[in-house]
Order: sequence, then structure tokens, then C-alpha cells
Amino acid sequence: MMTKSHVIAVLVNDQPGVLQRVSGLFGRRGFNIESITVGQSEEQGLSRMVIVTQGDDTTLEQIEKQLYKLIDVIKVVNLSANPMVSRELALIKVKAEPAERPEIMGVVETFRAAVVDIGSGSMVVQVIGDTEKIDAMIELLRPYGIRELSRTGVTAMPRG
Repeated sequence: MMTKSHVIAVLVNDQPGVLQRVSGLFGRRGFNIESITVGQSEEQGLSRMVIVTQGDDTTLEQIEKQLYKLIDVIKVVNLSANPMVSRELALIKVKAEPAERPEIMGVVETFRAAVVDIGSGSMVVQVIGDTEKIDAMIELLRPYGIRELSRTGVTAMPRG
């Protein structure tokens, strides 16, 4: 069985403790959550969680069955089974002396990213895209010195 990344959307009642119960289920079963995002859905009173985890197809099936046993879980969808749109946002604070800024701006423009703050010795860059794009941007900025990095985690929905 091949281990691969899975993106799962979980529609849940917007209740205190639901996030804890869902993440607890993963932890008890020994499944790692690579990223999790939670926010309001299109339906009042319901939130959508988008969870990225690793595992084979059997593991994923197990996760889905276990999630449905939780009282506040309404629907579980394996988004990675079909074409999907996925995005992540990262804020990257880079060490940037005035002499290095034009070079850094070149990287920012190539990735269609944006500088959202400039300090005396640093810049904060915002980049939005799929995980691979974010990873690539981080690697290109690493030689300048990353002072701080904050990523949202993946959010996704089916195409069409």
C-alpha cells in the first residue's frame, strides 16, 4: 500500500469542542494532521474543516468511518479523490538589507507574491498558492535569511 497525502473536507456542527474531538480522533489512532483549517461554511451553523493527512487508502477509509461516528460530523468528503482547487497562504519575514531588496523583489514578482511590510532590515512577503508553490518560494527566500514564517494550512474544494 502506498502512503500519500489526502485532503479531506469535514462538514461539522459549529459547536465548542468539535475541533478538539476531531483532532483527538486522529491522535488516538496515530494519524498525523499535516494541516487543518476551519471556518464557516455556506450553511449557517455549520463549519468546514479541511484536513491534510498521510496514509494509504485503507487508512483513509478508517479515518472516514471514525469521523462519521462523531456526533457533530455531518459529512466527510475525500477531496483528493477528484480534481480540486487548493490554496494556502504564507507570510514570510525575510532579512532584507536595502542592497538585497531588488533581488528579493525579483523572487516576489516571479511568484506573483506581494510585499506587505517593509522594516529597516526586513520585509514581510505574502504568497498564496498550492503547497508546492509556497514550499518553492520559501526555498528561494531561505538564502536571504527567514526570520519568521507563518502558514495557514490548506483550504480546498472540488472543481466545477
